[in-house]
Amino acid sequence: MNGYSESTRWDAVIAALPARPGARTRADIVAALSEQRGLAGRAGARLLLSEDDEYPASLAAVPAPPPFLLARGELRKEDALALAIVGSRRATAYGLGAAERLAADLAARGVTIVSGFARGIDTAAHRGALAAGGRTIAVLGCGVDVTYPPENRKLVGQVLERGALISQFPMGTPALPGHFPLRNRTIAGLTLGTIVVEAAERSGALITAGHAGELGREVFAVPGPVTSETSRGANRLIQDGAKLVQGWEDVLAELPPVWRRCLTECVGVEAPGPAPEGDETRVLPLLGGEPIHIDHVIARSGVPSGRAAAALLNLELKGWVRQLPGQHYVRSATAMRSA
Repeated sequence: MNGYSESTRWDAVIAALPARPGARTRADIVAALSEQRGLAGRAGARLLLSEDDEYPASLAAVPAPPPFLLARGELRKEDALALAIVGSRRATAYGLGAAERLAADLAARGVTIVSGFARGIDTAAHRGALAAGGRTIAVLGCGVDVTYPPENRKLVGQVLERGALISQFPMGTPALPGHFPLRNRTIAGLTLGTIVVEAAERSGALITAGHAGELGREVFAVPGPVTSETSRGANRLIQDGAKLVQGWEDVLAELPPVWRRCLTECVGVEAPGPAPEGDETRVLPLLGGEPIHIDHVIARSGVPSGRAAAALLNLELKGWVRQLPGQHYVRSATAMRSA
């Protein structure tokens, strides 16, 4: 913490508030300060200035870093070993499965997974890290007391248990389109590299990758089907020189030795449980890392549709499989690592 007074520390936050008609009076500033500190206190958020020890060193090192962050949860020194996983909000089952699996594999080896908490690939990345018992940081395009998208309300609590939510915007700031390009640069600045899983030819994920390249950080991309609109941006990145990623090994191989030495061994991973039984033993072998539709599970397993659906539900409750949109299923990240 620097030597500023508590009220002076909030100057940058007050300056970032939307401008109102007319000049701000002293009373306006005092009222805004009181409101911001009150909102932060109720949300359990703390203010970090770029000069503070807790402000992430990797972000502080970039040109013109955000002058402040508001943070909920815990930031650790070991979060310097971080990689971003970003991609489309309208992700396919393939992309969601790839993002979750890659995040889980990296998190299990001590990598903090950073993403933007958006629908689609971002959410899958956070979930994958959490499923592996790893750490994750969500960088928001709104205030840290605002839940966006609203369906991620439960995920907020899960991230706070094993990481942090951070924002460069004042408390109470809504999610506005103009905020996300700024948020994307912060994601790139926090990490050693950015992995794009799915992205259209014009997308925020490509903006994040562009910032990563400009900041001298690694850029990776997971290839997708050439017929998929959501993979065109990722495939283009590979054409332009991004590292092609088929698995966690491709990512970690690009890290400098000083960071590879910080990785943890992926040992002692417990399998999900209880063990499959009955129809579950006929259904589970059909599932792997690639999403498969329930109709194909039924056809290939020979299990009647009602019983196959029940078996998939039981396997999901036991932690063996995960359901993706459109009634597609994959093995869970934990089950994949214990196989």
